[in-house]
Order: sequence, then structure tokens, then C-alpha cells
Amino acid sequence: MILRLLNFIKRPTSKNIIINTLGNYLNVFFTALFALILVRILTPSQYGVLSVLLGIAYVLANILDFGTTATIYSYLPGLYEKKSDNLYSFIKSTFVYQSVFSLLVITVLLFFFPYLDRVFFKTGAPVHEFWLTSFSVLFFIWQNFLQNVLFATKKFIKTNIYLNISNVIKTAIILIMMSTKLVTVGSIIFVFGIVGPVIFFLILLFEKKSTFTLILKSVVNKKEVRFGYTLTYFIASQFFNLGLRMDLFLLSYFRSKSEVGYYGLSQKIILTIITTVISITQVLSPSFARISKKSEAISQLKTGFMYLLIPTALFLLLFLTPPQIYTLFFTENFVQTASITKALSLPFILYTLGSLPMLFLLYTVKKPGYILISNIVFFIILTVGCYLVIPTTGVLGPPYIIALAFFVAIAIQTIAGIKEFKKMFPV
Repeated sequence: MILRLLNFIKRPTSKNIIINTLGNYLNVFFTALFALILVRILTPSQYGVLSVLLGIAYVLANILDFGTTATIYSYLPGLYEKKSDNLYSFIKSTFVYQSVFSLLVITVLLFFFPYLDRVFFKTGAPVHEFWLTSFSVLFFIWQNFLQNVLFATKKFIKTNIYLNISNVIKTAIILIMMSTKLVTVGSIIFVFGIVGPVIFFLILLFEKKSTFTLILKSVVNKKEVRFGYTLTYFIASQFFNLGLRMDLFLLSYFRSKSEVGYYGLSQKIILTIITTVISITQVLSPSFARISKKSEAISQLKTGFMYLLIPTALFLLLFLTPPQIYTLFFTENFVQTASITKALSLPFILYTLGSLPMLFLLYTVKKPGYILISNIVFFIILTVGCYLVIPTTGVLGPPYIIALAFFVAIAIQTIAGIKEFKKMFPV
């Protein structure tokens, strides 16, 4: 048994997942540290505004991905392993495509944010904080792109080192700002959304200067973007990403800023563990893309299930953590965070295990249409459900709606996955 476990750990996939997961645990630590610092210097109302603005930035960064993440994981590993002549053209073309369309959208939003805040978000934030949020979106997009390129080429150690160096520097800056009483919602957005990514860029540029030169010299070719696959997954992922934030946005619309602050802190804890799920699926994605036999599919599904038990255990741990622990870390000002986090933790176990049929449909079967259908259903159930329950039940209503939305969406993907599995491997 011990020998089998050691052999399992020695697998290249296992090593990459361990490295990536450990890197994300460090990120969890820094996220918790940031929250620990901020709840002691910001009021619940200020933290609520910060949660909404950063939520907007993260949602837009995901929306303006335009499906490039799936394209990178589907095609870049093969180009990189074969040392293909169009490797750098693929990277540059995809980057230019994403950046141009992102800049167009962000430019429009720069002028509409104040109006959107008046009619929907209702944060009352000054204009300069929305401008900082808009620029943060662009920097998040670029950091995510480079991060995906590094992960797709199996540079897990370096990527996590770069990210956590950035976290250390961000922590130092926030502590200095705290000591000089310069902490505001705007300054925190500036540090998180602009300074952090810039540090990551500079480290990568210093280490990969020759690669950047080759990318700059390469040509832009729109064929490299694979629009059919890319855009289908893009639309699908945006319904999901926006759905994950609709509970917070609708709380901001219906309830007080303090309640939004409590819920925003709980959601940040949940989203941190979701990052661990993503880190695992990032490593598994190329393996699912290479499946060609029934035995390989079964083996990969079993392997994926084992790895996904790690974040499943973390969500269970959140549910079992005594309320006193939450109070110890986040003070009595955020006392409702414990009950909200416990309520949110169980539905996200469904999300964790539901990653398996998604990986199979997206990378093995290569039919993102199923993902699109299930994510539209997810978005509708979550949005309509939260719209109906939040006015009467407040912060404890959304977890039940999230559980229902996940259950239906994952059921659709699972049924589709079984159907495609039988079609792909009839014997």
C-alpha cells in the first residue's frame, strides 16, 4: 500500500499537482492575511464596497478572457512539446486578440461605471475608485494570460514562486500604508489590481527576456485563435463566472452594505479554495486532452477524482470549523461570517466534484456546447433564485439557491458525459 502511494506521488502529474496546490495554499495564506489585516482597518461598510469593486474586477477579468484559457490549454502544450514554428505566433496572436477586445470593453465601461453604480451596485464609491477598478481589470487579464501560458508549458514551480513573491511585496506595501494611515478602498484596489500584477510582469520579463523578444518578432495570425472552439467556451464560462457573483451583486442591490461585507468576506474564503480546484484542473487538462482509449479515460477520471478530494476536504473543514475560530480571525465585527461560510461550503463540494464531467466534455470530447447549456441553466437558476429569496432571507438565502443551481448544471454535464463516453468508446 505504501509502495503504491509512493509510486502515485512520483507520477509527473502528481508532482505538478502537489507543486501547484502548495503554491495555492500559500496564496490561501496571503488571502487570509490580507483579509485579517483589512477587517481590522476597514469598517464593514468599507469592506462591503471593496468586495463589490474587486468582485467587479474579477468578474470582468474572467469575462474578458474571451475563451483564451481553454484555447491555451487545448493547443499550446502540443505546440510547445513539438517546438512548432508557429508557437510564438500562437501566443502573440491570442494575446493581441484578447487585449484589443478587452481594451474596447474597458474603455466603454470607464464612462458607464458611475451610472451602473447608481442604478445597480449602489456602493456610492467615488469615480476614481471605478477608474482604478477598470485599469485593474486589464492588469488581471494580462497576468492571467501569462499565468496560463506558463501552466500550459508545465512551469508550475516558477509561476507559483513569481506569484508569491508578488504577494509578499503586496503585504509589505499594505503594512506600510497601514502604519502611515494611507489605507483606503482605492489604495487597496491599486495595490491588489495594479501593483501586484506589475511585480509579476517584471519578474517574468527579467527571467524570460529572450522569449519575450521572440514573441515580439513573431507575426499575428487570426487563424491561431481558433474562434469556433474559443468563442463557444467563452460564452459558456461567462455565464458561469457571472453567476458565481450574482449573489453578491444582488445582495448589494437589496441589502445593507454591512451585510454585503459579511457575505463578501465569506465568499472570498470560498473563492480562495476554488482557486485550489482550478490549480488541480489546470494540471489535469492536458491529460484529458490526450485521452484516446477507454482505459485511459477511466484511469484519468479516477485520478482526477482522487485529486479533487483535497479541496472537497477543505470545504468540509470550513463547515466543521467552530464559529469561535472565525471570530478570532475576523473579529466580532464580522460575526455573521461564520454562519454564511458554513452555509456556502457544502454547495461548493458539488462544484468541486462536478469538475470531472466538465474536463471530459471540454478537453476529451471537445464539445463545449454542453458546457454552454449547463452554465446558462446555472446562471438562470442562481440569478432568479437569489432575486426571489434575498429580499426576505438576506445573506442565508443564496447558499440554498447555489446548491440547487450546481446540482442541476452538474446533472446536465454528467448525463452528457455518459452519453459521449458511450459514443466515444462503444465497446
